[in-house]
Amino acid sequence: MLGFAIVGCGMIARFHVRALADVPNTRVVALVSRSADNARKMADELSLSCDIATELDAVLKRKDVDVVIITTPSGAHMEPAVAAAGAGKHVVVEKPLEITLERCDRIIEACDRNKVKLCTIFPSRFGDANIELKKAVTEGRFGRLTLGETTCKWWREQSYYDLGGWKGTQALDGGGALMNQAIHQVDLLLWMMGDVASVMGVTTMLAHERIEVEDTAVACLHFKSGALGVIQATTSVWPGLPKTIGVHGDQGSVVIEQDDLLRWEFKTGKPEDDAVRQRFAQKAGTSGGSSNPAAISHAGHARQLDDFAQAILNNRAPLVDGREGRKAVEVILGIYASNASRQCVNLK
Repeated sequence: MLGFAIVGCGMIARFHVRALADVPNTRVVALVSRSADNARKMADELSLSCDIATELDAVLKRKDVDVVIITTPSGAHMEPAVAAAGAGKHVVVEKPLEITLERCDRIIEACDRNKVKLCTIFPSRFGDANIELKKAVTEGRFGRLTLGETTCKWWREQSYYDLGGWKGTQALDGGGALMNQAIHQVDLLLWMMGDVASVMGVTTMLAHERIEVEDTAVACLHFKSGALGVIQATTSVWPGLPKTIGVHGDQGSVVIEQDDLLRWEFKTGKPEDDAVRQRFAQKAGTSGGSSNPAAISHAGHARQLDDFAQAILNNRAPLVDGREGRKAVEVILGIYASNASRQCVNLK
């Protein structure tokens, strides 16, 4: 039985609690929040029986805590993650891993140094349709990859930023529609298409007030393979549209909208292609958070946390480690740098 402590008791922490309830051999033993009242409110809301703490240090000394989940604001992930690693605890960090590469690297280095496992939460990788798409990429069914595209054309009311405290701030959000919302799709695109050589991007704020970050962004990518890519990311498109990812090559094209398959076509077919089309043809009927950040399922979190628990118990690497989590941050920061300089930015 693995004991988990959750640091930060905002909205996303609730998804982790629900997810862990579906993961065998795990239990939440402590919630850590600057506000004990917020932690108790969450525990009561979810009928969760665990300890409440306002200081992380005491929790890190507990022998029944094996894993620490970080769900603090994005720009405050590093400090608790590094402290947890230093105490010999395995670490789970909500996306983004952090908001600068230096802070990402400090988390990764701390976990490496203390020989603990680290994962970045990207539950979209665990969706069935996305797994099927990745399998087709790995099998080389697209021939030469030529174009990857993703859209996250979402909507957020002004109240989302006004009531969130840290939402829309550069210091703690680190960015807007790209860093906070579309990062899941950016990660998927990189998972499918590979590493990026250079980016060009434009970001702006069009539909909101009193925020320091972008609500609208577009970017072009040049992958190291030679393929090109396109990203569209917003919180400015009413009423909020389902997210999409498309992978194209000289022998095939696949487009997924949310968890539904819009296109599955290959020059050389396989007997199972019809079954794949039928399996993912049914509309899921969920918004996936396109207009309401709470309107997402915890199933992806449960699958990822189950993978992480198995990685610990079987002493293997998790499917999405810290270095994987760093890649999306690097691309997004490259897009921000391109917008600032109005030039193409080369990535390492």
